[in-house]
Amino acid sequence: MSFFAKINARQQMGIAALIMGFSVLISRFMGLFRDKVISWQFGASGETDLYFAAFILPDFLNYLLAGGYVSITLIPLLSKLMEKDTEDAWKFFSTVFCWATGVVVLLSLILWIFAPYIVPFLAPGFEHAQLLRLTDFLRIILPAQICFLPGACFTALLYIRKQFTIPALVPLIYNGMILLCGVSFPYLGIAEGMEGFCWGVLLGAFLGSLYLPYLAAKAGGIRLSFHWKHVCLKRFLYLALPLMIGQSVVVLDEQFIRIFGSMAGTGEVSLLSYARRIMMVPVGVVAQAAGVASFPFLAGLFAKNDMESFCETLQRALKNTLVIVLPVTLYMIAAAKPTLGFIFEGGQFGMAETLSAAPYLQLMLLAVPFWCIQQILGRSFYAMENTVTPAVVGTVVTIAIVPFYLYCSPRFGGMAVAFLTSSSIVLYALALCFAGRKFFQKAYQGILCLLLKNVLCNCIPFLLCLAAGYCLEAWLQGKMPLLWVQGIEICLGGVVFLFSYLLAAKLFLPENITLLLSPFLRRLKRQV
Repeated sequence: MSFFAKINARQQMGIAALIMGFSVLISRFMGLFRDKVISWQFGASGETDLYFAAFILPDFLNYLLAGGYVSITLIPLLSKLMEKDTEDAWKFFSTVFCWATGVVVLLSLILWIFAPYIVPFLAPGFEHAQLLRLTDFLRIILPAQICFLPGACFTALLYIRKQFTIPALVPLIYNGMILLCGVSFPYLGIAEGMEGFCWGVLLGAFLGSLYLPYLAAKAGGIRLSFHWKHVCLKRFLYLALPLMIGQSVVVLDEQFIRIFGSMAGTGEVSLLSYARRIMMVPVGVVAQAAGVASFPFLAGLFAKNDMESFCETLQRALKNTLVIVLPVTLYMIAAAKPTLGFIFEGGQFGMAETLSAAPYLQLMLLAVPFWCIQQILGRSFYAMENTVTPAVVGTVVTIAIVPFYLYCSPRFGGMAVAFLTSSSIVLYALALCFAGRKFFQKAYQGILCLLLKNVLCNCIPFLLCLAAGYCLEAWLQGKMPLLWVQGIEICLGGVVFLFSYLLAAKLFLPENITLLLSPFLRRLKRQV
């Protein structure tokens, strides 16, 4: 009997969330270290703008084919078939795999051929010479999409088997290869400038996103054959089609930063991307992990038509996530400037770039709790096999926000882009909550009150952390290296925030302390 079979569903979901959260945490730090290497070598320059812009078309292709949602659409259907008829389930899996692989290969080839004619529309603010080099970067990165979509099919199979370890390794290998190739290829004379990082994307996609999940799926038993027809394929397309057609602001957020950042001035794409990278750390570690881990359990409860337990699970995921992410968000807003400086300053990235990017990061961090809400609510809709509602809501918000990007980006620069990207996520999360009121009414009970209480509880720690940072910076400035000052400011600010938060929570929200300490208390109890 497996370890997961010996514990209850709530503990399974918690362990899965812990595994995925730890993976995302390490992956985000690897991403930050990668960006540190990039900023050290190239700063916020035209070369880095080209690298970040080279992902616009490949990412759009991935979104168009619902590559990020293959597991979401495949898991519910494949799970039901596995329970009824294993042989038929493998035929359905093979059908989806063959179509997914065939389509992504064909589209990638077409885009690769016509890349020189497409890139002027991707970065309207770039000059001709930049567009030529952007084409070279794009043609290296684009074939990586051939690995992502088939690999997502294997990953979905691992999720069904409750095997979270291998999927947790995928982003680590992907980021590791980008770092390795980005640093070693120029040294070996294989590539120049940012080109080595582009080759790392391709190799990381093959090894991490495709080959490793395939080996894991094969070890657990897989029956892959050539099938192009299955009765459930229509249902799969019905679930996936809204995700393909509907271009939600969530999946296009990073692309908007790259596209409209190119209209804001040289280096703005890089500064906005560096700030977004830090902002996505709490989103990935808390929200994405909670959403990914809860999805199979929510899908199982919906399949059993147990909506009461479904809403209880959803409510618990929302409450726990908000309790954790709110103090993290406010602390990161208070420590935005020293964090950016500590991570990125050095080489070609100086104090001027830190001062420019810090307000961008603070504006983006304001939307982190809403990122968490939409991550969990979106997967709740998907667990109910309802992909239409999130796609429609996200597309409407996208259409509404684009005119503001077009008007504000060239006039008000990076600040406008940062403000609009946060505003769009807030608007989408609120609209999704409104759209789900008839499905998740019970799950919403007490959420708004909890949110307000936690915001108030975190205000004093936020102000104390902010004051401590300013005082410490003024006192230590010029007395020791700037990197040390920034590191001390981050650590001391964290200590001040933590202790003041624990005191405020003990007085006003003692249930928060119970939630945060419960994993450690359970472990201690088992040992005793």
